[in-house]
Amino acid sequence: MKRNISIWIIAGSVLFMTACKDRAAEKRIAELESRLAQLETNKGTAPNPAVATPQTVAAVTEEKPEGPLPIAKFEVIDHDFGTVTEGKKVTYIYKVKNTGEAPLIIQSAAPSCGCTVPTWTKEPIPVGGTGSVTAEFDTNGKGGINNKTIAVTANTWPKITTLRFKAMVTPKAESNGPTK
Repeated sequence: MKRNISIWIIAGSVLFMTACKDRAAEKRIAELESRLAQLETNKGTAPNPAVATPQTVAAVTEEKPEGPLPIAKFEVIDHDFGTVTEGKKVTYIYKVKNTGEAPLIIQSAAPSCGCTVPTWTKEPIPVGGTGSVTAEFDTNGKGGINNKTIAVTANTWPKITTLRFKAMVTPKAESNGPTK
């Protein structure tokens, strides 16, 4: 009989402890939902500095600038290198035309992986003019299907254009020395 009571006391303690953890989790979820609702209500306004966190600061969207803007019109956004042998470097040039009303300035081109090296037109591209973003992909150690991106930041709206490419990289043949 005492053994059954002990088992019930232990089971009750475990249940109570897990219930406390659930309450703490529920409280945290409620706080996050409240913060999300506040951010959605205050769209476009600065967050309260007392509760500003990197997440809340990132959630605030930028507004479209006034006045004439450049428009970066890329001929191709997605490129397929097809099947490539591992160890080769392949290059593709994304051509861009400024179809806007102000000079286009490409500020940066950030790759999703260190295996990709982008270069871009550094001087302002006049209205009606053309420029480029070149992607060089090093396939060394990248056997299999590869999907990569380059985030191009410019003085356009929106500020970032994402260029993509893919490649099927055939692994190098392994050599285990001379055959007999």
